[in-house]
Amino acid sequence: MKGQRYFILALVFALIVAILAIVNDEPVQFNYVFGTQNWPLILVILGSAVFGGVVAVSLSLVKIIRLQSQIRQLQKHGVSVSPSFEANKDNTTAAKKKEKELSSSENKNVGIKSRLNK
Repeated sequence: MKGQRYFILALVFALIVAILAIVNDEPVQFNYVFGTQNWPLILVILGSAVFGGVVAVSLSLVKIIRLQSQIRQLQKHGVSVSPSFEANKDNTTAAKKKEKELSSSENKNVGIKSRLNK
């Protein structure tokens, strides 16, 4: 459902850009670093939209690659990484149970040590 929303929003954005591009077809002066050139405003608008999309996709790919490397590092250290919420919930409850067991055994050991020291 979330993917469909993004797709619909992308279509609406593309429609708005296309309408703006069709309405604004006058030639404009485009300034490069090394010079200028007259281009139709349609190309400037569409070029800007495409450039923005490329930047957004590139940043998303960087984030995905970082997360995948983090997952690989966690798996290398023996941490189970599961995409499902239930699996994460089960791992969390299992970790809490182990923590309680360890703390209760430590408390028993402290009690035994205090009795032995008396």
